[in-house]
Amino acid sequence: MNLLKTFYRSPVATLATWLLLLIVAVLSGTAVADASVTATAHRATGGFTVTSLLVAGMIINVQNIQGLTTGFKTLFNGAFQAAESFWNRVATEVPSGTKTETYAWLGMSTRFKEWLGERVVQNLGQHGFSITNKDFENTVGVKRSDIEDDTYGVYSPLFKQLGYDAAVHPDELVFDLLKNAHQTLGYDGQNFFDTDHPVVDAAGAVQNVANYVTGAGPLWALIDTSKPIKPLILQRRKPYTFTAMDKDTDDNVFRRNEYLYGADGRLNVGVGLWQLAHGSRAVLTAANYKLARAAMRNFTADGGKKLNIMPKLLVVGPTLEGEANALVKAQKDAAGADNIWHGTADVVVVPWLE
Repeated sequence: MNLLKTFYRSPVATLATWLLLLIVAVLSGTAVADASVTATAHRATGGFTVTSLLVAGMIINVQNIQGLTTGFKTLFNGAFQAAESFWNRVATEVPSGTKTETYAWLGMSTRFKEWLGERVVQNLGQHGFSITNKDFENTVGVKRSDIEDDTYGVYSPLFKQLGYDAAVHPDELVFDLLKNAHQTLGYDGQNFFDTDHPVVDAAGAVQNVANYVTGAGPLWALIDTSKPIKPLILQRRKPYTFTAMDKDTDDNVFRRNEYLYGADGRLNVGVGLWQLAHGSRAVLTAANYKLARAAMRNFTADGGKKLNIMPKLLVVGPTLEGEANALVKAQKDAAGADNIWHGTADVVVVPWLE
């Protein structure tokens, strides 16, 4: 009995006690940052104390890695939802169910007529314009040692940025397309922004119609946002999804000691109805703005039907932000007279247009 008491009070027994506690913690999945296991024993005389042992960092197990991945995904989703985007002001989102979608209806127009006798089927020309989906990804790596050392918190801004990037990626695609629309073929075989779109007038003659003014300046564009469809198309096959390769058996963990997290989506963009947009590289002045509006208002479909185009959005890059705001937001012009173009269009400023 005395021998057992002597062992219990010894430093060896104390060491055995906290080692046992540590083993139990590991086996039970306990893994919180800065967790501590404390074992204290005193001799009968009170002269000896073993202080606490600090076990710093995260214990790597399935539950904790899953929890960490969930946290990263929450940061991603929060930033994705909070991001401001403008692509849907100029593009119609179309769901896609296959690799390539064909938009035969582009260029078609209809007209109501008085119903006399049987219906008159309007057999209008169709176009074989198509958009093929593309895969896009954005991937980041987190070192396994950073998780073990409890420094994974520094990655929080990175996952927020990943969510933001996913949210604004359609903006990049759409407005980059708008910027280069003067060299992007549309359904009629002409560039989307062009000076000679073929349109059949009421007499059956083909007329060249322009929705583009050339020049040396930055692009600005007027857009009709009043219609059910927009001038550009965003075709989405698969939404942006957050995924992880965070198992110890994954090749990236085995070979590089690194967990991988990323987002991917499948989509593409294309030009649609050129009649709903007018681009210009001329100087953004009241006179040029007037000419662009007048051109759009006079657009017709094949057969001479007025399209009732209403330019409601002025899209510019950062260079033209001041000119755009002065043109349509100021109540007075530079001479102090009433600004007749005040409130005729909203202004959207996007960096991808330059």
